[in-house]
Amino acid sequence: MSRITTLEVVTRQRTELVDITAGIRRLAAGSGIREGVAHIFAPHTTAAITINENADPTVVRDILAALERLVPQRGDYRHGEGNSDAHIKASLLGSSLTVLISGGDLLLGTWQGIFFCEFDGPRKRKVWVSFTDSG
Repeated sequence: MSRITTLEVVTRQRTELVDITAGIRRLAAGSGIREGVAHIFAPHTTAAITINENADPTVVRDILAALERLVPQRGDYRHGEGNSDAHIKASLLGSSLTVLISGGDLLLGTWQGIFFCEFDGPRKRKVWVSFTDSG
């Protein structure tokens, strides 16, 4: 059986990575699932979801700086809303993840965290999470 829940994310900058690991962990614990998977999805075309190091904040800074070099905010874009870079960055990182659950908790590596990646903020966003029981 699968259950879908929503996590609200409020971003404060145009581009930022928000660590949502604790929020996803709370939802996983509340799901009652001991063994299974969490499917995490960002229903936005200018935002993404990724897993990366959450111990050292300079990693987040480096990711954002590298993405800005790869896909600058100002460029030869045709999209009229002025956020083409946000669409491209979101496509590069992706809109969903699957994380295993064991013992009622997310199976993440020692330094891993789950990040909501905002590329067109600040905004109030949603992350949809579906928990599937395999136990």
